Amino acid sequence: MNTPLPIQWPNHPQASARLALACLDLTSLNEPDTEADIAALCQRAQSPFGPVAAVCVWPRLAAFARSQLPASIGVAAVANFPHGNADIDAAVRDTLQIVQAGAQEVDVVLPYRRLMAGDERAVSALLVAVRRACPGLGLKVILETGELKTPALMERACQLSLDSGADFLKTSTGKSPVSATLAAARMLLGAIAASPAARSRVGFKASGGIRTVAEAAAYLALTQELLGASALTPQRFRIGASSLLGDIEAVLSGAEQANHAPRGAY
Repeated sequence: MNTPLPIQWPNHPQASARLALACLDLTSLNEPDTEADIAALCQRAQSPFGPVAAVCVWPRLAAFARSQLPASIGVAAVANFPHGNADIDAAVRDTLQIVQAGAQEVDVVLPYRRLMAGDERAVSALLVAVRRACPGLGLKVILETGELKTPALMERACQLSLDSGADFLKTSTGKSPVSATLAAARMLLGAIAASPAARSRVGFKASGGIRTVAEAAAYLALTQELLGASALTPQRFRIGASSLLGDIEAVLSGAEQANHAPRGAY
């Protein structure tokens, strides 16, 4: 997506909605998910207003999702999810299943409890093993920022992820009490911007609790502020959500919306 941004973005809801749609990872990660659920998800991913960037599913459903979608829509699947344990063998098994399914992206949970305990070696070992297991695939590292809590821990999580070959830094699993926040997003984006090796390559994914175009627009604006407008493409920016698409479609269809102003403070 190389179309210049409308000059009125991000204060124009429809411009924000179109950008959010193009960068959306439409997600279903419920334990009882079946092929029928994923078939419905894949239909929704091909919206009347255009396709999403990718769908995000469990590894066991990645091959089915790939069979239900055109090549233009990616398939992402999760590894080490949502627990973020430090079991390298289990994380690699998840990753190999994703690779064999023909998916394009792996979203792996950083072993954040090990990081909190000071065991950076275990964190790096798992991330490096997963990176090696999925050559050529996009690797998004989920930091679970709501659990890390302190800036120092978030900074270390970012650095270890970048050093291990992450293609994206992602906020959250969406399964913890605190998911994406603009404060955490600023930390992740700042780490990308501060790294000469990452600033023009690594992307950012906001995930967990983003349900409206107004909320999405705040993350788009923050990404533009810290990485520049060139980062507002599916190659560098994603939103992981299960319910945001409904609000995107409502905005693009002209339906009345109660609140389109970006919420929260950076």
